[in-house]
Order: sequence, then structure tokens, then C-alpha cells
Amino acid sequence: MKPRDSSKSPKRVSGRTLTHVDAAGHAHMVNVGHKPPQRRRAVATGTLRCQPATIRALRRQALPKGDVLTVAQVAGIQAAKRTAELIPLCHPLPLTHIAVEFQVSSDRIAIICAVETTAPTGVEMEALTGVSVAALTLYDMCKAVDQTLRIDEIRLLEKTKA
Repeated sequence: MKPRDSSKSPKRVSGRTLTHVDAAGHAHMVNVGHKPPQRRRAVATGTLRCQPATIRALRRQALPKGDVLTVAQVAGIQAAKRTAELIPLCHPLPLTHIAVEFQVSSDRIAIICAVETTAPTGVEMEALTGVSVAALTLYDMCKAVDQTLRIDEIRLLEKTKA
């Protein structure tokens, strides 16, 4: 297999430059070495929809797999830290803060993940990965008692740099 020349100019589509694709259409990791480190923050959210009976059992810590919120919180933090291992073109980043929180209502659990770093690139993928894995963990831990579970509305809420 012939090595790809990643120094080629990025490909353009509809007047826009595709930053992760070279002129030949091959994927590559963007070089951010020339960018200065900046303080960056991203917040993502998602929702696990479930039956009210599932929420009642969760509140009583009566689900078969135990304290699902604590396990999902730790899973979301771990996932944010390992994003570059899961998503091929993400840069490994020195994360300085990760917070995974839940807002439990009568038929859903909102998941919020905030991630911070000082680096040359943003942390939105880390926040989205944290939310996604926390949601998957909640799903896994509740599926024995609720076959209607649905993960919805995973999205980026905020992306800032200072």
C-alpha cells in the first residue's frame, strides 16, 4: 500500500474546506500543532426516556443493578477521558475538568456533561462522548425492568474558548 501524502491541500466541497479530508479524499488527523493552547469548555446533553415506574425504582435505589446514577456518572467521566481512543480523528487532550450530572423527572433522565481543557483544539467530542456513554450505561442498567427505554436528543449545548 502506497503511503498517503497528508501535505496535500484539503479537499473543497460546495465552497467549504473539509479539514479532515485531503485533496485525494483520504481522511487524516488535522495538525493543530501551530495553534496556541487556549482554555476551552464544552457542554453536551442527552435524554434517557423511560417508564415512570423505572424512575420510581431508581429514586428508591431499587433497580436490580444498584445505584445506576453513580455508575453512569463514572462511565461518562471515563468515556470523556478516552474519546481519542474511540473516535479515530480526535486528538488526545489533557482534560482539566469533567462533570456528569443528571436531572431526573417523572419519565426521563436528562444527562449533562461539561468538559474543560487548555489545549489547541476543542472538547466538544469529549462532552458528547461522556453524555453518550452515560446514557448507554443508564440504558444497560435499566433495561431489565423497562423495555421501552429510548436514548434521545444527544447534542452540543455550548462550546467556548477563552
